[in-house]
Amino acid sequence: MEKEIIDRIKAIRKRLGLLKDSLNYDDKTARVKEIELQQVQDPDFWKVPDKANAIVAELKSIKSVLKPLNDAWGALEELETMVELADEDPSFAEDLPQMLESLEKELEHLELFTLLSGPNDQCDAILTINARDGGTDANDWADMLLRMYINWAQSQGYKVEILDRLDNDEAGINSASIAIRGPLAYGYLKGEAGMHRLVRISPFNSEGKRQTSFAAVDVDPEVSDNVEVELHDKDIREDVFRASGAGGQHVNKTSSAIRLTHIPTGVVVQCQNERSQHQNRAMALKMLRARLARIEEEKREIEQANKYNDKAKVGFGSQIRNYFLHPDQRVKDARTGFYMGNFHAVLDGNIQGFLDAYLRWYVKGEMAGDSE
Repeated sequence: MEKEIIDRIKAIRKRLGLLKDSLNYDDKTARVKEIELQQVQDPDFWKVPDKANAIVAELKSIKSVLKPLNDAWGALEELETMVELADEDPSFAEDLPQMLESLEKELEHLELFTLLSGPNDQCDAILTINARDGGTDANDWADMLLRMYINWAQSQGYKVEILDRLDNDEAGINSASIAIRGPLAYGYLKGEAGMHRLVRISPFNSEGKRQTSFAAVDVDPEVSDNVEVELHDKDIREDVFRASGAGGQHVNKTSSAIRLTHIPTGVVVQCQNERSQHQNRAMALKMLRARLARIEEEKREIEQANKYNDKAKVGFGSQIRNYFLHPDQRVKDARTGFYMGNFHAVLDGNIQGFLDAYLRWYVKGEMAGDSE
């Protein structure tokens, strides 16, 4: 058997071993057994639905890490068996290069899990989009981004819930908030916070002039009720207003929409998509807790960055990505330099490359700071 193939297989085994350690494989496996064999089997398990659902979500999240790791180990063992068989029958060696390449690509994906170790990375995400400069084009651009994120989430098997949507009278949206629920949703999406810039020939300009539009994206972790977030009634101002939308029998007939303002921070959230004022208030409170949890996370990042005389990497107002439809088609991240030449593929939800590049770039920056 060729020495190169043997060396690549040895390298894969070593990398998988390091992954097991960094992902606390043994502890996670023990936790799965505890939940499945003890807690779920308990007759009283479902008597407290919220707690039970949180444990089931935890189980699903852990399994999402363990399954690909177990699959990779299985593929490695199959490879090693094929090598042994190839010594006796050379025909088995024909498939080895392709199998090796496939496993190495999967290993790169698995290694990204080690970069998702932030305090809230395991959480679901609440993503908010606001149209900024650019008039009607900006409203249309915000709606395009909303579709992009929904497409990405659905392609990952995540669940999407629209929490709030305010349509523009001419086209697109003024703003929208969605919950994206699934393993590591916030960990993957947290780097999307910032300003997204679009350059194109405006479909709303009769003279066919080039237009630059901006939309701001904010991403918060949807923290569970068990996570402590400092929130006092006296610090919250509540405004009730009539829901607005495209029409229908439940629109604009009752003052069910809720807007909450957190006075100490100035954070404002609103929800109008639920049918009742009570449901909108509960969802708005969840959105407010998520925003405050993100603010605390940013404070920790700023403190860490200040140690090395560096600027914080996450910022709601900073321009992070440029999307061009004119004069040529391309999308480029301003931080990582990651580039895609297929604009429409990106807008259809093919953004995983940008998310992965951000994670590697961010961790590389953290490691550089730690070494100083």
